Amino acid sequence: EWGFVGPITGQRVNSRQKHEILEVVETAKVQGVSVRRSCTILAINRRRIVRWQSKIRNGFSLEDSRPGPREAPHRLLPMERQQVLKLAKNEEYADLSHRILTVTAWDQNLFFMSFTTVYRILCSEGLMSQRGCCRPHNGRSLPPARKELTGPNQRWCWDISYLPTYEKGLFLYLYLLLDEYSRKSISWLVSWQQNAQTAKQLLDAGLVAENILDLPEDERPEIINDRGRQMKAKSVRRLLEDHTMPQLFARPRTPNDNPFIESAFSTIKRIHDYPGRFRDQEQAVEYFARYFQWYNTEHYHSGVDYVTPQQAHEGLREKIVAHRQRKMKQQRQWRKEINRYLFQTLAETGNLSEPCSVIDG
Repeated sequence: EWGFVGPITGQRVNSRQKHEILEVVETAKVQGVSVRRSCTILAINRRRIVRWQSKIRNGFSLEDSRPGPREAPHRLLPMERQQVLKLAKNEEYADLSHRILTVTAWDQNLFFMSFTTVYRILCSEGLMSQRGCCRPHNGRSLPPARKELTGPNQRWCWDISYLPTYEKGLFLYLYLLLDEYSRKSISWLVSWQQNAQTAKQLLDAGLVAENILDLPEDERPEIINDRGRQMKAKSVRRLLEDHTMPQLFARPRTPNDNPFIESAFSTIKRIHDYPGRFRDQEQAVEYFARYFQWYNTEHYHSGVDYVTPQQAHEGLREKIVAHRQRKMKQQRQWRKEINRYLFQTLAETGNLSEPCSVIDG
């Protein structure tokens, strides 16, 4: 008994049932009942019967197999896998995350594949681990509601961060002004004091660096900051009012209202060569001069599609991303052509059961 209730059409049939159905169809054919009529009586699609008969004639089994090709035509080539591992084991790139490692390879034309593919390769070789002393992001943080930005110098954010020294209780302070669209560091200062005068110097430096006063008043950036006494100082507020730059204040104890500057400080203090403590102001200035030069011009920022903040600030982000996507498609097509050529070669030699291999070069 087949165990079917109702029509066979649309039901999954195992190998034994297929043979029994074909036997019934063949027996009926001998007695003068056509295959089409038998299919109508059994309520089964005639094309299924024809396909099963064709498989038997060609010596194939009627057992169900996984749909699609056994190996994806765009699967990675062994040489590509070796390139990933070679780059990951290079001492120069040993501290990079899998995403930054991938973007580095894109820009050096070493290989073009997705973040996930690189992650799987590194995991398979035991080369992935959580870096730094902080827990990873939980992915549940919601960004504050803001108007959409379409270019640089539309909204700036700034804040002050403590820099420990070697004397207990004595701190330096890092002032940082950031463009929210490009994440570029517009200006920065290191000071022994937290006061409005230093905050004004930070903002003045940003105005000069970006030639903001040459812009029409309605095109000047708005400023978002916390509610510290330096931010609410009359001299700072008057400076922004005089230059027609709206000042926005984050809610108390709500870092999500000013997330980009908080993230920038986190990046600063989690980087592998951050000294942790500073001997004096001169040492701090020397360190951050190097750091912000690297950050603006070399750091692949995850918030701006893994281009550098300087590239995003200059409007090159879309062009670079589009170029990377074209290269990814080209390499995928190249990979498919090689794999299909190998499959055809193995089919002609009768070695389809052997795994495909590629000899480098």
